[in-house]
Amino acid sequence: MDREGQTVTAGRSLAERLGRVGLWTSHLDVQPIERLRAVAAELEQLGWSTLWCWEVFGREALTNAGLLLCATRRMVIGTGIASIWARDPAAMAAAQRTLTEAYPGRFVLGIGVSHAPIVDARGHRYQRPLDRMRGYLDAMDAAPWQGPPIPSQPPRVLAALGPRMLELAAERSAGALLYNATPELTASARSLLGPKPLLAVEQAVLPEEDPAAARRAGREFIAFYLTLPNYTRAWERGGFGPDEWAEGGSDRLVDAMVAWGGPEAIADRVRAHLDAGADHVCLQVLGPDPDGVPMTGWRALAPALLAR
Repeated sequence: MDREGQTVTAGRSLAERLGRVGLWTSHLDVQPIERLRAVAAELEQLGWSTLWCWEVFGREALTNAGLLLCATRRMVIGTGIASIWARDPAAMAAAQRTLTEAYPGRFVLGIGVSHAPIVDARGHRYQRPLDRMRGYLDAMDAAPWQGPPIPSQPPRVLAALGPRMLELAAERSAGALLYNATPELTASARSLLGPKPLLAVEQAVLPEEDPAAARRAGREFIAFYLTLPNYTRAWERGGFGPDEWAEGGSDRLVDAMVAWGGPEAIADRVRAHLDAGADHVCLQVLGPDPDGVPMTGWRALAPALLAR
């Protein structure tokens, strides 16, 4: 496989297919299948071009992507991210090829090394994540395939927080997916990736104009991530200190991780990421019910964000 060619060709065309702004969600995991289908169809009608979904202990990522692709006609569906600990490399490569053949140009495989507590709960040992990812990519590239030929190498992106994983993403994939990042960390990621690979950035947002209510919801959101060293190390590289982890996070940290306010304030944060070098910003819209679907927010933000 021409890895450099994959980065240039897939990366640029991939950025166009994703669009400048999309959505990222974990909420659909807890919805019945019929509700999932109805929500995906409405999001497409609203004009959202891309939807990224996670994988932890809910629906299996590749099966879930197939459900969402089947429920829509044009929307790009991405895994954000599919864990490399959840299936072997040959299975990951085969699933990617299957969905690429069935839905040309509409599936993006995002993969990542996940986090130690989640990996441990799967019965694995979280060790040397960079080496593990490099070996996994080698095995994906070498995996045998007995299905129909695919005209071009389907794109993959790597979840990356640290400098070395970003460098690996530039070398071995179409680009990187950044999560819980400030525009300053976006700019740093772009400088490490170089100008050509795709840079997709997740941004949590909350359509809420009351500061106290917004920061209360923001602290609830970042509570889990404060327990994960991968994120706190990334935030330290972004200029935040350990003294800001206390009591659920400082106001400065919460405001940096969760863009809150009206549509214009949220649009300003999106512009900041794009100006810092992001090709695509995927919004994780928060709502009052952590297990509910933030349909009100998705509807409210579509006119302001997509018109741009």
